[in-house]
Amino acid sequence: MYKRQVLSRREVNRIIDVTENLKHKLVLMFLYYAGLRLDEVINLKWQDVDFDRDIMHVKNAKGEKERVIFLHPRLKELLTLYGIKKRDLILVSQRGGKYNKRTIQQIVKKTAQKAGIKKRVTPHVLRHSFATHLLEAGADIRYIQQLLGHKSLRTTQIYTHVANKDIKKLANLL
Repeated sequence: MYKRQVLSRREVNRIIDVTENLKHKLVLMFLYYAGLRLDEVINLKWQDVDFDRDIMHVKNAKGEKERVIFLHPRLKELLTLYGIKKRDLILVSQRGGKYNKRTIQQIVKKTAQKAGIKKRVTPHVLRHSFATHLLEAGADIRYIQQLLGHKSLRTTQIYTHVANKDIKKLANLL
């Protein structure tokens, strides 16, 4: 059975911190700090981000469903630094079009290598890490389900199995 890969918070921070290219850093932060799917990162538009209310509207999500997620302060800060536009896609390729899925996969892979991460890191691993870290921090699984855009709670419960590995550490709290 395939074991779901999850990065530690420290590993995620290393990946983001070693990234100097602002656009690449944004890609990584959307995957982790917003828990977005690869397609959702590619299709995110400026008008989907509500800077006043600190939320994002994820449209064209899997299953044609829309959802609202929080705008993490670190992501908001980087978006502001990147330069807020009024409309169109947030991430635009050098040729002026949509980012390619393969490009994002390569950004994630190469940045993880540069950060010295030995695990196989993909865009979805960052999404898994987002959900697992929220769960480990005590977030209600139903909120995580909503943030991830899962139709079924059973899909979200996959993360409880991943997070359970840290239960052993709880003994150290006593």
